[in-house]
Amino acid sequence: MRIGLSTSVIERGKTGVAQYVFALTRSFLEYTGEHQFTLFVLEKDLPLFAFLEPAMHLAPVSEAFRSPVKNILWHQRSLPRLARANGLDVLHVPSYRRLLWPRPCPLVATIHDLAPFHVRRKYDWMRMFYGRVLARELAHRQDEIIAISRNTARDIENHFRIPAERLTVIHNGLDHDRFFPACPSAARQAVAVRYGVARPFFLYVARLEHPGKNHLQLLEAFNQFRAETKLPWQLVLVGTDSRGANAIHAAIAQSAFAKDIVSLGFVAEEELPNLYRAAEVFVYPSLYEGFGLPPLEAMACGCPVLCSIRGALGEVVGEAARTLDPDNIADIKTQLVRMAMDGGLRKQLRLAGFQQASRFRWQATAAATLSVYARALEKAPQRRRRGNAR
Repeated sequence: MRIGLSTSVIERGKTGVAQYVFALTRSFLEYTGEHQFTLFVLEKDLPLFAFLEPAMHLAPVSEAFRSPVKNILWHQRSLPRLARANGLDVLHVPSYRRLLWPRPCPLVATIHDLAPFHVRRKYDWMRMFYGRVLARELAHRQDEIIAISRNTARDIENHFRIPAERLTVIHNGLDHDRFFPACPSAARQAVAVRYGVARPFFLYVARLEHPGKNHLQLLEAFNQFRAETKLPWQLVLVGTDSRGANAIHAAIAQSAFAKDIVSLGFVAEEELPNLYRAAEVFVYPSLYEGFGLPPLEAMACGCPVLCSIRGALGEVVGEAARTLDPDNIADIKTQLVRMAMDGGLRKQLRLAGFQQASRFRWQATAAATLSVYARALEKAPQRRRRGNAR
């Protein structure tokens, strides 16, 4: 097959969708003898995909089309023409934000979540309208849709009214060559030298987005934890600033324990595993997730996980995490206390988490995704004929 993949939603490599695209294409490398891959990449993102050359073709896209509105127009006007010019058999768009209306070839989409239906004020009004209304119409134009969790598949059926036979649940994988247990003391020393964090700490990895990632509730719970226990634990936040980040930074500045709340911003992928290994507890109080890779990454590195089970999180972490109510500050505080005080519980969760994380592999995700491409190619002519008849 001649397969095309749009990559312009990766936001310079600093999002969960970016990690999905990088990991999926890396796993596709073993199939380049059987299939031809063309990736459409914004010019300044080309170095991020250098690991795929020369096995895959990287087709540059002008930086003039980086802004969301212009990028959406590029997908509707230019990408169909490029798909035809490259003779693509299948075109994969890995986000509902850029789905195509024209059908230059069989279309496959990945939908990671339908958060606009679950979290009020998650985005600005225009993006909320796009996600709730326009994306629904565009989704019906796709030949096959990949949902990254059973929870997301149910949302697509319920909110987009897409029939189940056009949906395939393919869980995200995990890069076990990057995320694996290693000496915690060595990791703590490295983190102390690199970031100045030398005491036990809770770790939260998520973009600084308010209200979706629920930082403010966590910060208040941490304040109460410190006041109640007097333990010298720290809270380390990893993630780039996103919508509402100013409210998070303001809450940190106003905390009585501000000196023990460390916001690191974006952390390079090679540095992230050591943070997981060094942390005493990974905490993830998100209000909604279509999947939730960071808890799995923490588990794979041997870090016990305290987690919300909203959206697909319960499906992903199974019985291997301690759970919390993300809307209840008192419960978050209680769980922080329990995790800090109970070393036996942390040990138990480390063992359970490692077993849970071992179930997720990108190689399996890639193989299943290729099967969806083949099915889209096989079924598309039948659907087109039925559509023309109607």
